[in-house]
Amino acid sequence: MAISAQQVKELRQKTGAGMMDCKKALTETNGDMEKAIEYLREKGIAKAAKKSDRIAAEGIVESYIHAGGRIGVLVEVNCETDFVAKNEEFKSFVRDIAMQIAAMNPQYVRSEEIPESVVEKEREILKQQALQEGKPEHIVDKMVEGRLQKHFKDICLLDQPFVKDPDKTIDQLVKEMIAKIGENINIRRFVRYEMGEGLEKREDNFAEEVMSQVKKG
Repeated sequence: MAISAQQVKELRQKTGAGMMDCKKALTETNGDMEKAIEYLREKGIAKAAKKSDRIAAEGIVESYIHAGGRIGVLVEVNCETDFVAKNEEFKSFVRDIAMQIAAMNPQYVRSEEIPESVVEKEREILKQQALQEGKPEHIVDKMVEGRLQKHFKDICLLDQPFVKDPDKTIDQLVKEMIAKIGENINIRRFVRYEMGEGLEKREDNFAEEVMSQVKKG
């Protein structure tokens, strides 16, 4: 059945979950509000959303070095208490995030961090590409916005599919961990270095390389 924007809004107000999570919950439950709320609670999403405003000032900085020292990552992930920061499950989660960054090379943690100047520049590039492809002008803007959103999902860490389980995004992985440990978690920042970056070199599929190392380990 079709899910209305009003239903999504109502569920979001009741649970604090994100719009896409709310829409999925309503779709899975055929628009039943109470079942959708239960669905979000079972997934830990509603619980995670309620913790998202709590201060997370503890945590760890994790490093990941790709085999051979060709890629290096430092990532800061925050939690609420030092107790959780020392927890092995939390540490393993942060290592997975560092590995994700090495494999998928995101440019930002979340879409809100993308400067407006970058958005406008990319929008103009995509518009010119669409026009050169001979697309009718009356649909170009709509096409551009669709391609723009897809592009930014590719370069924003939280929107990327998790390399170990492509059926879930990093944002979903974070919410699952919040529900599991009972504390807010925030991926604050990261830096990624690639040997020879900016220099001419052969292209490799680093996602496949990283995953091959994970399987060996």
